Amino acid sequence: MTAIPSFTGDANPYGGGDPYADYRTADFPFTQYADLADRRLGAGVLAANDEFFAQRENLLVPGPAEFDPEHFGHKGKIMDGWETRRRRGASAGHPWPTAEDHDWALVRLGAPGVIRGIVVDTAHFRGNYPQAVSVEGTSVPGSPSPEELLGDDVKWTTLVPRTPVGGHAANGFSVAVEQRFTHLRVNQHPDGGIARLRVYGEVVPDPAWLETLGTFDVVALENGGQAEDASNLFYSPASNTIQPGRSRKMDDGWETRRRRDQGNDWIRYQLASQAQIRALEIDTAYLKGNSAGWASVSVKDGEDGEWREILPRTRLQPDTNHRFVLPEPAVGTHARVDIFPDGGISRLRLFGSLTQDGARRLAARHQELGG
Repeated sequence: MTAIPSFTGDANPYGGGDPYADYRTADFPFTQYADLADRRLGAGVLAANDEFFAQRENLLVPGPAEFDPEHFGHKGKIMDGWETRRRRGASAGHPWPTAEDHDWALVRLGAPGVIRGIVVDTAHFRGNYPQAVSVEGTSVPGSPSPEELLGDDVKWTTLVPRTPVGGHAANGFSVAVEQRFTHLRVNQHPDGGIARLRVYGEVVPDPAWLETLGTFDVVALENGGQAEDASNLFYSPASNTIQPGRSRKMDDGWETRRRRDQGNDWIRYQLASQAQIRALEIDTAYLKGNSAGWASVSVKDGEDGEWREILPRTRLQPDTNHRFVLPEPAVGTHARVDIFPDGGISRLRLFGSLTQDGARRLAARHQELGG
């Protein structure tokens, strides 16, 4: 795997102009996966021991952190992130915090899954970021309260050991724990501020829930679908097309750059497991002058299977949800949508149910990962 650059130490004080001009970041290899802590999936920051300067909920706000050098409040500089007060020691003779002192926040993942990488972003925290961070994960069914998660009977697994971080930087960490997690505990040592938290991984759904649903969207991110690859990601990620709900604005879908050749654009998906697809939707909501002109959908069964077209090339209308009932169920493990010649779609829905073999494989993986 490509080595991940690390950033330590202060960034320069803000000197005016573009606040991101000296921001430190890197191309992390795990960002191809979905953000399991995305608010659109239902993620939330359940509790924090301290949020004196800035609220814990800012950790999961979509998009980069904003910075207004003139924005101050009664408690001091207002930051777009989670920021705690300065820790102090026990006495005048020892005014410094101890090595064990730290602040924490509890995060509920929007969709349980295997975590491949974590980004702790300290954007705009230049001299007030934590000295180090650590991240732990646990798997607790249902909807536990903060008090239950902090109970002595909950087992936490270290995902990121205590590691120095840098200010005004995207601090990335690969995770190599093959286990299904539902919640995280983010620790900053001894105190300070974190702008954003991103948790990249693979959704591992509850097989019992999907069995109860019967017919469901077998490519949806929350049900275990993945956008594996795409021809073009110029404006937005392909995984937007399998997010929950309808798109609410143009950049909440998938849009490609304008083609100047005779080709076409596409996205390839992995389904929750082997499934029978009976109906599908292609939505172009909010894509009005830039929606795809036509689209087709194909499926294949297994990595080495042959692609079979289940929806021939069909004219799409701008800002419209298109529904299609298939003449007969199509069995597959992967799907592909081709758009012609370019443009975008906001959502793809593939409605069906798992085959017996698909349900068996999903249940086995769920059990193997500790679900």
